[in-house]
Amino acid sequence: MTQAKQIEQLNGWIKNTDNIVFFGGAGVSTESGIPDFRSVDGLYNQQYDYPPETILSHTFYRRNPAEFYRFYRAKMLCLDAKPNAAHLKLAQWEQEGKLKAVVTQNIDGLHQAAGSKVVLELHGSVLRNYCESCGKSYDAEYMLHSEGVPACTCGGSIKPDVVLYEEGLNQKTLSDAIHFISEADVLIVGGTSLAVYPAAGLLDYYNGSKLVLVNKTPTPRDSIADLVVQGSIGEIFSQLD
Repeated sequence: MTQAKQIEQLNGWIKNTDNIVFFGGAGVSTESGIPDFRSVDGLYNQQYDYPPETILSHTFYRRNPAEFYRFYRAKMLCLDAKPNAAHLKLAQWEQEGKLKAVVTQNIDGLHQAAGSKVVLELHGSVLRNYCESCGKSYDAEYMLHSEGVPACTCGGSIKPDVVLYEEGLNQKTLSDAIHFISEADVLIVGGTSLAVYPAAGLLDYYNGSKLVLVNKTPTPRDSIADLVVQGSIGEIFSQLD
């Protein structure tokens, strides 16, 4: 099937439902200029002594917070990024009453910036930060312009509200995501390699017959999908109604 035919089929499914759920990963944000921190490239190797997965672990955060924050400010706080066509289309569908929820592995807040209201952030958000001692909240701008290990007015350390490697997902967010996915008519999965668990396992809760995978490269779940569209998620979503 040509991509034009695939998009035509997907448009037909979208037109005839008011129960879409979208589950997205890093590929949704990379098209807004946010780097996929899991890909190790020359830049990381030149500047950092550890791979991203190590730096973004709970253990590393505790043992070497200064180096953690050097990486965090440089790579995770992309505050000038703007929503792309995929973010905007999802917000449009929600406004039209077609989309029930966005489940995302991203931590950049771009879905909300595009106008989406029901966004389940499996891995938290860089836009929320809190003092580990008193609980006071701080925004991302404060973190970006802080130096060393950011400190609260009470003297405590400030931690991003993101799920680091070795930390568990928020159980309420996870159970809400399972609820929406299990009840969905159309489940669109985009911009994720479906390699990171437990997030990738959420597909197992889908009970419908319209599982759509949109990604630049093949995924381990392509064989169980009802429709696979390979390519740029922004370009594909810009062709959807």
